[in-house]
Amino acid sequence: MNQLASLAPESDYDIIRAAIRYLSEHGPDATDLSRFARALGLSERQLNDLFRRWCGLSPKSFAQAVALNHAKGLLRDQASVLDTTYEVGLSSSSRLHDLFVTYEAMPPGAFRAGGAGIDMVWGAAPSPFGTAVVTATEYGISGLGFADADMSVEAAFEDLANRWPRARFIRDDARIAPLVSGIFEPSRWSAEQPVRVVLIGTDFEVKVWETLLKIPVGRATTYSSVAQHIGKPRASRAVGAAVGKNPISFVVPCHRVVGTSGALTGYHWGVPRKRAILGWEAGVVSTRV
Repeated sequence: MNQLASLAPESDYDIIRAAIRYLSEHGPDATDLSRFARALGLSERQLNDLFRRWCGLSPKSFAQAVALNHAKGLLRDQASVLDTTYEVGLSSSSRLHDLFVTYEAMPPGAFRAGGAGIDMVWGAAPSPFGTAVVTATEYGISGLGFADADMSVEAAFEDLANRWPRARFIRDDARIAPLVSGIFEPSRWSAEQPVRVVLIGTDFEVKVWETLLKIPVGRATTYSSVAQHIGKPRASRAVGAAVGKNPISFVVPCHRVVGTSGALTGYHWGVPRKRAILGWEAGVVSTRV
């Protein structure tokens, strides 16, 4: 706890991220929230209010929402999560989901050409999980990542731009801001104005990402289950690699894939952020029940 004494967060997410690390280390039943809040320069009530404002849950409820036992609980019905979506006809290019995402897979030629001849805009805007960095084409969002104290906006952009090495990029934060707003404000999730995304990757990778789009908010599945549903039951490791290459974080919900034991395994933008997203989504679901 001593290393927290001089912490001076610049945003709500900085506080949330520090809290997630603490809650992850201590678990929901062994926390000293009063002491932790003081280390952040807050009262326990202020910390509770921040969490409730941010995700609709108390800090302890948040920790429970992403604890191992909770993840295991989600996985009790994981076999039916993907099965159900296929049964009700959601294996097409659009699916019923809170985000109402529609997507277009770029042709193999565009993938091989690295986006040559494609113009993209990119920019940064605030999100519940730090600064969102987005790239977009006229067809939809092509990349989404995050910047924070550990990664600058420019570094996050380079991470996304490397997936389209021959595309032309122009920065325009004003054009990106409404896209970010539509993604991270649940009140704006609408079938009439779906989030449009553009996927570029190998056929295998696109199949994996299409399957991720069928995992509902508040549910989790495993790498092996995804492998089963794309007809490659022995390809769990390859599925894991494809999940790690997901270019559009949050919208294509790779954070909802966990280990067979329920453990929250690696996430390209950091496991603390993966916990944050799952906890935030738990709050969204709880307010809709």
